[in-house]
Amino acid sequence: MSVHLLAEPIAAASLTSGRLWSLVAALAGVIGLIAGGLALARKRSGDSRRGTFVALTAGLLGMAGGGYVVAAAEGGPGTGYGIVGGFIALVLGLLATIVGWLALSRARRVA
Repeated sequence: MSVHLLAEPIAAASLTSGRLWSLVAALAGVIGLIAGGLALARKRSGDSRRGTFVALTAGLLGMAGGGYVVAAAEGGPGTGYGIVGGFIALVLGLLATIVGWLALSRARRVA
């Protein structure tokens, strides 16, 4: 009796297209988190407005990219589709969007 696997594992060192897109989406989420954190740390609202929009935009791009990777994945972790990175990008994008929204609401209150 032989067992056929639906998805074969791929070496961890290989960079597939799914892994690449999940890395790009996660990087957008990290950039959004940094921009939102810097916008929250600034005291003047004029300086923080650009950071809030960068955080919101990068967070939304991170969530969209992560969601695309997760939706397009045909296998689980270790198959090379980048599903783990997609979930990480979704979380980072969501956090960046929340931090950007907080910075924007604080900038509106100060202004």
